Amino acid sequence: MEFSVGSAIRFGWETFKKRPWFFVGASFVILFAYGVAGSITSGIDVALGATPEEPSLIGSAINFALSTFISMGVIAFYLAAHDDPETVDLSALWHPRPFWKFLGASILMGLAIGIGFVLLVVPGIIATLFFMFTTVIVIDRELGPIEAMKESMRIGRGVRWPLLGLLGVLLLIILAGLIALFVGLLVAMPVTTLAFVHAYRVLSSRAGATPIPADARLAP
Repeated sequence: MEFSVGSAIRFGWETFKKRPWFFVGASFVILFAYGVAGSITSGIDVALGATPEEPSLIGSAINFALSTFISMGVIAFYLAAHDDPETVDLSALWHPRPFWKFLGASILMGLAIGIGFVLLVVPGIIATLFFMFTTVIVIDRELGPIEAMKESMRIGRGVRWPLLGLLGVLLLIILAGLIALFVGLLVAMPVTTLAFVHAYRVLSSRAGATPIPADARLAP
């Protein structure tokens, strides 16, 4: 199967239509989870005398940890939804491992992209295209941060322009969802994420998956 922006978007939309209310509900649960995480850390900051403008170190660390757990669950859920949309359920949102690999990959990817945008916009865009699948690979294959970043670069080789087009279209869909207020976002989230995961699956298949290290499944 060849990758194209249109095929990825169509897959996201057609998969969403198979269980629209389920995916809308999943989006609500995900947004609610992020909201709860924010409320918890806000409460900690208030207790420590911090403010939203100057949050406490403890509150920020807890918020980062909770957000990481939620993000891991979101990726695991949509990988499962892509592969088997008829049977996936909300329990797939609980996916707490490999926490440290995911955390390391998130930090390294964020630094690479952030430094790229600080230097110039173009290096930031290039870094985004290179490493856009990094955290998905960590959840899907449990590779380490560096290995996942290398794999993201490998599977995207030769299709950088189509990937840039995909990111642009996904951003427009999310913006349209925001313009349509909360309800639109509940639809835009699953459609765009399913499209993104589909791009990852197609490109991984095209490139041929790298072997998973023998001890990868045993790592915390």
